[in-house]
Amino acid sequence: MHSDLPSPAQPLRIGTRGSPLALAQAHETRDRLATAFGLPPTAFAIVVIKTTGDDRAMIAADRPLKEIGNKGLFTKEIEEALLSGSIDIAVHSMKDMPVLQPDGLMLDCYLPREDVRDAFISPGFGGIADLPAGTVVGTSSLRRRAQLLHRRPDLQVVEFRGNLQTRLKKLEDGVAACSFLAMAGLNRMGLSGPHMTAIPPEEMLPAVAQGAIGIERREADARVAEMLTAIHDAPTDRRLAAERAFLATLDGSCETPIAGLAELDGDSLHLRGQILSPDGRRAFAGDRRGSVGDGAAMGRDLARTLLAEAGPDFFAWKAG
Repeated sequence: MHSDLPSPAQPLRIGTRGSPLALAQAHETRDRLATAFGLPPTAFAIVVIKTTGDDRAMIAADRPLKEIGNKGLFTKEIEEALLSGSIDIAVHSMKDMPVLQPDGLMLDCYLPREDVRDAFISPGFGGIADLPAGTVVGTSSLRRRAQLLHRRPDLQVVEFRGNLQTRLKKLEDGVAACSFLAMAGLNRMGLSGPHMTAIPPEEMLPAVAQGAIGIERREADARVAEMLTAIHDAPTDRRLAAERAFLATLDGSCETPIAGLAELDGDSLHLRGQILSPDGRRAFAGDRRGSVGDGAAMGRDLARTLLAEAGPDFFAWKAG
């Protein structure tokens, strides 16, 4: 293996989106690989790839993701580069990843998971309960929108797209009184402040795989597969197996408000899930407890139970 390791002359090419957070995740991946194999950072090359979801015009116009595509918005061009051989691995935020990968690609390496919680961001209010009726709240997440309206139907929720810095700037400009981001992103960017408050999962269940970084590779690339085993985090893998099975059985696109979180306690796993209508009027939630090895089966079972409770017409609005 050591004779096949990357070098400054022949670096391992790491594909990523170009946002500050995406670059931070790519650098974390590079640093973990460099440490695991005693290599200099120059043995790796960060390759920035613009995805459809990064289109500045659509971000500025705050166009909803459901109008321009689905989760593939943030992965399609990167996966095409991986398949063509112009990069060797791709670093993704797992909550952006479709549950199925294109033929020839494999997603079986996860870094240790960060804080899974959502963050309430507001320069003037301390939390959701403090918001006066009619307050304008900004979010691009269908899940967060539905969860907010389910809890506080008196709020006015507006589309709020862009990377972390763009959304913080919109708050400063008064476009909305508050917004929401993932704590994981704030932590990875080293951002904190009195106007950023973590929301317990009991109040706002996070997105499936939130806080997790996944590394995608070509299925036939044995050298990369062997390298990635050195930085793979098994506990994150077990949690995501349950969460992504839950997501896959339900739907898994950016058009459906779905939340899910698996937590480990020794050899036991606790999975919570929720599905909502986009307007937040209907919501169904449940949980499962069992052995870690049964996580995926638990995810599928919980999804089928929630679908049965919601009824056959629950996703009928998607056809409209």
